[in-house]
Amino acid sequence: MKASPTALALRRFRGRPAAVLGFAVITLFVVVAIAAPLIAPYDPVATSWTAIRKAPSMQHWMGTDENGRDVLSRVVFGARASLLAGVVSVLIAAGVGVPVGLLAGFAGGRVDAVIGRVVDAMLACPFLILAIALAAFLGPALTNAMVAIGVTAAPVFARVARSATMDTMTFDYVEAARAVGNPPWRVALRHVAPNIVPPVLVQATLAIALAIIAEASLSFLGLGQQPPAPSWGSMLNSAQRFLTQAPWLAVFPGAAIFLAVLAFNLVGDGLRDALDPRRH
Repeated sequence: MKASPTALALRRFRGRPAAVLGFAVITLFVVVAIAAPLIAPYDPVATSWTAIRKAPSMQHWMGTDENGRDVLSRVVFGARASLLAGVVSVLIAAGVGVPVGLLAGFAGGRVDAVIGRVVDAMLACPFLILAIALAAFLGPALTNAMVAIGVTAAPVFARVARSATMDTMTFDYVEAARAVGNPPWRVALRHVAPNIVPPVLVQATLAIALAIIAEASLSFLGLGQQPPAPSWGSMLNSAQRFLTQAPWLAVFPGAAIFLAVLAFNLVGDGLRDALDPRRH
């Protein structure tokens, strides 16, 4: 019995140790974020003036910060902000960009030209600069940071969706669906849209990694998660004043960002190889 395309893709994905390792790391971060109240040994915002900038020890595995707060607890709870920002930002970007790209690729002509110029104009601006400008306009808050990142990343999804749509439009079954009299909306939603999912899924996985970096950057600049709520980016902002006296304040949140971004990139590369038959 011939295996389904999904089963073949899963088999190819499992055959890539790096991608599997990345998926395991992502799963670990998700579990940590969900079970943060059970995992964190201390209240992440509770201060202790008798434990200011204490080095890692059996009592505080990752040490304490400038306000006596437990760094491990703040890293654990900070995973919530980073993962939430990554996922929600990408959902916003895909929700805006994919329909626009599908419309551009399917309609063609002037519609495609107008959308293409708008997308090109947005892509001409550096991603992080545009996200910072939009976040500053909306105001400092995690929600506003997610919206800023999502809107800024939308043009990339529009371009991916447009390219995949134009490629799918050349398939015989799409031509057949149009020839038998299906209305354009039905052809687009039923015959074209499902086939642009694989490249969009790969782009989404890679975009989450970029969104995590963007959220950390915005929080570092004071435009994301607001203190005293924990965020990896805001923790790095606080740590920059004590790099020589208390390097652990920067090492642990920095390592968390590095591992999360690396894991999503590894999974994205694995999905790209697994979902593209031309690579086999």
